Amino acid sequence: MNSNRPLSPHLQVYKLPLTGLISITHRITGVALSAGLLLVVYMLVMIASGAEAYAALQQVMQWWLVKLVYWGMLYALFFHLCHGVRHLIWDTGKSFDKAILQQYALYELLASLLLTATTLLLI
Repeated sequence: MNSNRPLSPHLQVYKLPLTGLISITHRITGVALSAGLLLVVYMLVMIASGAEAYAALQQVMQWWLVKLVYWGMLYALFFHLCHGVRHLIWDTGKSFDKAILQQYALYELLASLLLTATTLLLI
C-alpha cells in the first residue's frame, strides 16, 4: 500500500498565510469586543451607582493591567473596524487577487496600529 500522495503538513511545518492570520484575528477581536462590552456595562453601572462607586471605579482604572486591557480593547476595536472596511471592499467584488489580498492585509494592520496610537496620544 505504498501511495505517492503527499502527507498533510504538520502544524510546526505549515506556515499560515498573513490573510489567514488576519481572518482569525478578526474573529478573536470580535469575541474580545463582546466581552469588553460587558466591562463597559459594568463601568456604566458603577458610574450610575453614586459618587463612592465612581471613586472606586476611578481607582481601579488607574491600575496598569486595567490600562493594558483598555488599550487592547481600543486596538481590537480599530482592527475590527479596518477589517470590516476590507469586507465592504470585498462586497463590491474587488481585490480578490492574491497579491492585493496580501497588500490590503498589511494596510489593515498598519491602519489599525496608527488609529490606536493616534487615539492613545489624543487621550
